[in-house]
Amino acid sequence: MQWPDTSSFRSRWSLPAAAAALALLVGGCDWYYNDVPSPDDLMHVIPWFDHMIYSRAVHPYSRADIPRNTVDGTVPVTGGEKDWSLEWAAAKTTTADALQNPTVNGVSGPEVMTGAAVPRLPGTLDAKGDTLFQTYCAVCHGEAGAGNGLVGRKIGAPSLLTARARAYTDGYVYSIVRYGRGLMPRYGDKVYEPIDRWAIVNRVRKLQAAAPAEPPAPGGPK
Repeated sequence: MQWPDTSSFRSRWSLPAAAAALALLVGGCDWYYNDVPSPDDLMHVIPWFDHMIYSRAVHPYSRADIPRNTVDGTVPVTGGEKDWSLEWAAAKTTTADALQNPTVNGVSGPEVMTGAAVPRLPGTLDAKGDTLFQTYCAVCHGEAGAGNGLVGRKIGAPSLLTARARAYTDGYVYSIVRYGRGLMPRYGDKVYEPIDRWAIVNRVRKLQAAAPAEPPAPGGPK
């Protein structure tokens, strides 16, 4: 096979001609980028795009009659549970003691829910209280509430079976669960549903009812 002779092509292109062609090409690029309208400019012409600022947005939650599923723990715009942390931190228990345990036979009431009431069967609420107590409380207070948990024995966790603990109002115990007190840290950021905190309160009351009262410990924070 014989390759074609390209000497005639090479002779047609001199160095100045090649430089001129390159300059024309570069100038053409400048013209294209500087003078030809960018496709992005069409965004300002079509209202649907317009850089997505003034687009025809869809608002699925703008109507109250559309059902929606919210994330657990979400507080609605209409408000949620009252916050009395400042009063509690100042050792004032007026709001705490005024709280009423809304559970009757283990069924939740609407005043402890952030939205509509969600009734729970008594057995379900009891089981939830036992599970939460074993998860968050027993490590210090012990499985029976005697203050002999694995960690409780090392830090001096108080017993929940003393006459003093039994005299606390349900709202006071609820506030301890939510905000903490003394050695106990707050658990409201972990047990964030009010009905679950009341389930823990009910579990504490059942442990107290199942055990004889202990003598009050001398001193100790309220």
